Amino acid sequence: MSSMLALSRMIDAITERIGKAMGWLILAAVLVSSINALIRFSINRSSNSWLELQWYLFGAVVLLGAAYTFKANEHIRIDILSSRLSKRTRNWIDVMGHIVFLMPLCIIIMWLGWPFFLRSFAQGEVSSSAGGLIVWPAKLLVPLGFTILFAQAISELIKRVAVMKGLIENPYGEETGPHGATAVE
Repeated sequence: MSSMLALSRMIDAITERIGKAMGWLILAAVLVSSINALIRFSINRSSNSWLELQWYLFGAVVLLGAAYTFKANEHIRIDILSSRLSKRTRNWIDVMGHIVFLMPLCIIIMWLGWPFFLRSFAQGEVSSSAGGLIVWPAKLLVPLGFTILFAQAISELIKRVAVMKGLIENPYGEETGPHGATAVE
């Protein structure tokens, strides 16, 4: 189990770096959006490539940042219900949710997404909008984001099982949920 925990720590470290990098992409998206708006309103000029770049940056933040959100335990939950469950029940729900829902979804999207990206890359696909950008980088974000999310799901599953076996402390705190909701024992 110690090698599995080492794998979990490695995945967490990679996810952490990617997540922090997304903060810079948010700044880039804000700057691109602001510059585009200033140019559009001051000299009545604009370009589809600026708009598409904003979309690409936003897509990158959402798709590549999802694993970071998951790692930080800030994803959406129904705290009002889960806070009333025992730690053991919450752990089992997490384990089953990862195995039955999250990981299969990631596999399906990776399986469908990689050929989608590869076709676009091989064809040198370009946006149909005048002055638009190449499309394959945006299409790469889908399978790449779900690959990173799948890896983080493995890490979270390892940690959850280790918590249930008493090998590690709950990384999100023993007595509270992600936003401070007190759990029932």
